[in-house]
Amino acid sequence: MKDGRVLNWNVQSDDPLCTLQEAFEKVNPRLGFNVELKFDDNLVYQDEELTHILQAILKVVFECAKDRPIIFSSFQPDAAQLMRKLQSTYPVYFLTNGGTEIYADVRRNSLEEAVKLCLASGMQGIVSEARAVFRFPTAIPKIKEADLSLLTYGTLNNVPEAVYMQHLMGVNGVIVDLVPEITGAVSDLIALPETDTEINDLSGKVVKDAASTPNFTQREISFLLRLMPELVQ
Repeated sequence: MKDGRVLNWNVQSDDPLCTLQEAFEKVNPRLGFNVELKFDDNLVYQDEELTHILQAILKVVFECAKDRPIIFSSFQPDAAQLMRKLQSTYPVYFLTNGGTEIYADVRRNSLEEAVKLCLASGMQGIVSEARAVFRFPTAIPKIKEADLSLLTYGTLNNVPEAVYMQHLMGVNGVIVDLVPEITGAVSDLIALPETDTEINDLSGKVVKDAASTPNFTQREISFLLRLMPELVQ
């Protein structure tokens, strides 16, 4: 305290962590949950142990989620695969650094390996570190061809122009800290056409341009050119 007094602090009463059940009960049911399945990178988990942990989580989800949108995600390849095997109600996404960090498990070291893992186990998508999609943009069409959803996370997603670039590249969604700010800023960057515009393609045919058009100012382009090399490295 400012007056020099020292007060006892008890984590159970003063700042307890909520349980998954409490989160389901107290958070607006319209808000979807990304239930990340966290495991220690330094431990080797046996299937029996993973099954026990995941079944405990599923018990709470099935009892409390009701109509709330849910996805599961995990950096742990075996846990992600097993969660997909244990249930088919909710989508499972594989979390990956996409090669921005290297691990002993090769399945964690690239977007290409992430695609292989998802296809082998029937997972619905990938959540990649945002820097990886800028480092390896050619991976995005391959992810789309595999009919997988692609989301990203990371500090780069707190930069509106970087999020908008991902929108243009085909990323399906982003995980951000500053939700209202990024949503508003990116909405301003996306120029929706007032009417369909007819344009001639290279074959001379008239086609409809129904897509949003890039709306970067010269200042924003200059900002991106300065910012990207530093953040993507």
